[in-house]
Amino acid sequence: MYLEISNLMDYHAALYIRLSKEDESEGPSESVNNQQSLLNEFVQQHRLTVFDTYIDDGWSGTNFDRPNFQRMIADIEAKKVNMVITKDLSRLGRDYILTGHYMERYFPEHRVRYISLLDGIDTGVDSTANDITPFRAIMNDMYAKDISKKISSVKHDKQRKGLFIGGKPVYGYKMHPMEKNKIVIDEDAAPMVRRIFGMALDGVSCRQIAAQLNAEGVPTPAAYAGLPVANPGPYTGLWSSERISDMLQNETYIGSMVQGRTRKINYKSKKRIKQDRRDWVVVEGTHEPIIDRETFDKVRALVNSRRHTRSRTYDFLLKGLIFCHECGYPLAVINRKTAAGEDRLFFVCRTYQRFTKAGVCASHTIKEETVTQAVVEKVREVCGAYLQADRLLPQAQRAVAKAVAEADNEKEVNSLKAKIDSLTTHLDKVYMDKLSGILDGADFQRIYAKVKADRAALEQRLSQLGRPDYSPAEQTELAKKLVERFLETASTNRELLVSLIERVELTADKQIIIKFHFKRLENE
Repeated sequence: MYLEISNLMDYHAALYIRLSKEDESEGPSESVNNQQSLLNEFVQQHRLTVFDTYIDDGWSGTNFDRPNFQRMIADIEAKKVNMVITKDLSRLGRDYILTGHYMERYFPEHRVRYISLLDGIDTGVDSTANDITPFRAIMNDMYAKDISKKISSVKHDKQRKGLFIGGKPVYGYKMHPMEKNKIVIDEDAAPMVRRIFGMALDGVSCRQIAAQLNAEGVPTPAAYAGLPVANPGPYTGLWSSERISDMLQNETYIGSMVQGRTRKINYKSKKRIKQDRRDWVVVEGTHEPIIDRETFDKVRALVNSRRHTRSRTYDFLLKGLIFCHECGYPLAVINRKTAAGEDRLFFVCRTYQRFTKAGVCASHTIKEETVTQAVVEKVREVCGAYLQADRLLPQAQRAVAKAVAEADNEKEVNSLKAKIDSLTTHLDKVYMDKLSGILDGADFQRIYAKVKADRAALEQRLSQLGRPDYSPAEQTELAKKLVERFLETASTNRELLVSLIERVELTADKQIIIKFHFKRLENE
């Protein structure tokens, strides 16, 4: 089948073997021993030197993060291996994009010869078998996709029957010792579940419950189950209000099997996305309840009632840009009244806010306007070295000339009128929000002034479109005014800030660290 392999001493072969659970259904011919026997027979026949044998047993071909495959890649990088041999192309992988990457790019770039025995592929020689390799890879991918669909169909069928198909049951339950796909009450954890529901029924908030459990050192569900943490954070191992809220609304505790809350994006990705509640698979009466229906309904009503009392979000200049230096998470903003009774926004660490009693991170509490002013001053200082009127004027003149040269303004006029009408409607709504008490005086004045200024700018532009063409002197004067206005507002321009600043970090001792997108600006 193959040409004789010359210069044998130049090759150090890697024998790669892979078997997944799905492959086992194809019969014993796919077994690890069968693959290994076939590969050993080939290398003995051709008197090849084998550097190592790499076996991934129980790993899907759509996943290339297999431990022994990655070990083989590391040996290739270290120039210990320059030949890879598999039983067939599907052993290398079933994702045609990544399989093609290794076949067409990675192996050739690293001078690795690849041989697939049953497919007749040998990248060390020219053959028609090599030419149809991409189609074989696509067929293998289609097989993986088909298997994935069949497995998903079986899982959905089990879910609809109320059979548990997850890895670990929810906190308070464990797998049935005798029956497969059944769960029973975990008598060690169930009392804590009942206690949590009891506290909630007494009116204790989710945050207070979490703080109490953290103070007592109660293990979280993940810690109790011994689950590994992929990316440990500052609050790993601590109860959170979100975890408590999720438990208090989980119908599993009243005897209903709740599954399908998340799903994989596709058969190639491990990432899971949340499903809408209407898409969950809920089957009632599948196991013994820990909580009675009446208690559960009362607690859920209490939790849902608090959703409407949470403070609203606030708009501020550094929104999405400011983070805690210690824990790395975005800072929250809260509204507090000063001694004079005035509303003021304050930054506070969200991690500290959620886990205050656990001593995680620090408060970082500081006035929003203090930080914003400091950032604006720094940006103004940095921009001062680059934004100069004489440099900006030619660009402004070109912009004005282009606008004047536009012959057909009808579309822009209609657009401006629509925007002006929209802003007018917005002003009316803001005013009504103030009257109804939704907006306080400070927020109203700020929003009202901004919207009114935006509308005035649009009205000015609309009036200019109705005028005849500007003279050259008028164009120059207009360009100067554009430059002046830009220089005055540059440091507080949200668009410019986002373009220049990557993130702003606030330390525990109230130091402000500004990280620009352009490293040269950080050195200014």
